[in-house]
Amino acid sequence: MLKILFSIVVLSSTLLFSAEDSTSKFIKQRIEIRELKKELNEFYNTKEAEYKQRKKELEDLLSKIEKEKDEIQKLRDQNLEILQDIKGEVKTKTAKIYNNMKPKVSAEIFNKMIDNGNINEVFDIILKLKEKKVTLIMRYLSIKNASQLTLMLKEFNDNKTKG
Repeated sequence: MLKILFSIVVLSSTLLFSAEDSTSKFIKQRIEIRELKKELNEFYNTKEAEYKQRKKELEDLLSKIEKEKDEIQKLRDQNLEILQDIKGEVKTKTAKIYNNMKPKVSAEIFNKMIDNGNINEVFDIILKLKEKKVTLIMRYLSIKNASQLTLMLKEFNDNKTKG
């Protein structure tokens, strides 16, 4: 019986020792897991902060680009307006010159310009001239050129009444 009792004592001490050993391993693993979790959280927080900073930098850059785009568009619009004013001034001065010319001379010049492919320029000038002067000039234009300009005037008036 002593043998059995001795065996039980040895066996139970072995089990207790191995249970104690398992418990210490388990505690050690839990500590390691906590450390890993802490490191992962720090890594995540660092990366999230970097992401937010880069996102803010990109948003600032996009905002700056939009402002510059708006400024460029405003500058472009201003330049177009100035260019149109200059063109309008030139057309007005040209119209004054043609209003003071004899209709036959004006018609000869216009015929030459149209033959050289500048019918749009002639049309722009005619739009600025007095109606009575246009009527006199049309009498001296070639039939072909007068008909082309008449069609352009008709289209212009049709578009003007629609708009």
